[in-house]
Amino acid sequence: MSAANPSTSRRPLHRRAFDVQVFARDDGQFDVEASLTDTKTHDVPLAGVPRKAGDPIHEMHLHLTVDSSLTVTAARSETRWMPYPGACNEHGQAYARLVGLNLMNGFRQGVQERLSGTRGCTHLTELSLVLPTAVIQALAGSVIDTREGDSDGAPPFQLDRCHALRRDGATVARFYPRWHQATPDASTTAS
Repeated sequence: MSAANPSTSRRPLHRRAFDVQVFARDDGQFDVEASLTDTKTHDVPLAGVPRKAGDPIHEMHLHLTVDSSLTVTAARSETRWMPYPGACNEHGQAYARLVGLNLMNGFRQGVQERLSGTRGCTHLTELSLVLPTAVIQALAGSVIDTREGDSDGAPPFQLDRCHALRRDGATVARFYPRWHQATPDASTTAS
């Protein structure tokens, strides 16, 4: 992505790419494969060793399995490229601590409690924070009902979670009329 109208010439320096893929399993669970890759456009010294332009500075992977309620049932990490071999990849099975967290309920807070700071890797922890919306997007409309809401009569989960889908807005009025809530008229509420 580039700026709409850069005001001066420029050159790329660094790229961070996230990739998240979700797979349906035959046992009813879902595998989540996520990666973070950092590359530079110029050679850089790392831990006294030159890293060539285009070679990854970081290439890290998270592998999760989640059930249909989006609770993590298995988790592991893998670090393939890193600045400090023998140190960066020595976090052991830290990311197994994601097991038991639910992607729709308190996941990001749970990640911070279990893996922030020296309890994990900064980059893998950051990568884990993009997983809730990516997995929900993967399952929306097929596994997660995005139209009718849950069996308790609650509205679809996505409503009131972003400005476009606020329940008093035009988008909800048009596409989710059952769940639309008109904004109270200020003249009738002021007394």
